[in-house]
Amino acid sequence: MDLHSHLIPDIDDGVKTWDESLEILSQLCKLGYKKIITTPHIIQNYYPNTPDKIRAGVAKLNELLAENNISMSIEAGAEYYLDDVFAKQVETKEDLLSFGNGYILIETPFMNKPLFLEEIVFTLQANGYKPILAHPERYAYLQNNKELIHSLNFLGLFMQINISSLTGYYSKEAQKTARYLIDTSQVHFLASDIHNHKHLAEVKKAIKSKLFQRCRQLPLLNSTL
Repeated sequence: MDLHSHLIPDIDDGVKTWDESLEILSQLCKLGYKKIITTPHIIQNYYPNTPDKIRAGVAKLNELLAENNISMSIEAGAEYYLDDVFAKQVETKEDLLSFGNGYILIETPFMNKPLFLEEIVFTLQANGYKPILAHPERYAYLQNNKELIHSLNFLGLFMQINISSLTGYYSKEAQKTARYLIDTSQVHFLASDIHNHKHLAEVKKAIKSKLFQRCRQLPLLNSTL
């Protein structure tokens, strides 16, 4: 199963049409995927999506899969951007879109660590959620601070690597950090983060890599969702 993708059209920077989404899902099915948790961005000033809007898109995707006899299920999730709006939602215990047994996917700025990162992780956990940090290997503030990675793991923040990072698609530094997370067994989930056909091609390439095979030897938690 896959827990990170952008397959609802026209609500973030992911797929543009239902047909594009259906084609990608069909290819993922052929690769062996049975369940997809699609996770549109929720960023207040750019993609102000809501749980209800995302659930409606997921319902449409499941209808399309049934109509086209594609044996796969789609579930609703979201990729929450850690900003002041999200911090307020967490503080006031607003309805947040989780999946599985309380997992919630979060992302941060790529260059600088949010000052309230640890506080939000703690509050989410206190509210019954299990936060997962999307693609930690891509954040410069983690690439340059391995001690912080260990600290966040110690706090109970789950780590999700993008499959395409294993081949250096995003950058050599991202690939290097992904390898470090694998070597130190600090990876909990592996996911596609698919936005389009180009990403699909990169995933197909990455699953043939030696580093991907090493990932599969780790006690990943994808099957628990």
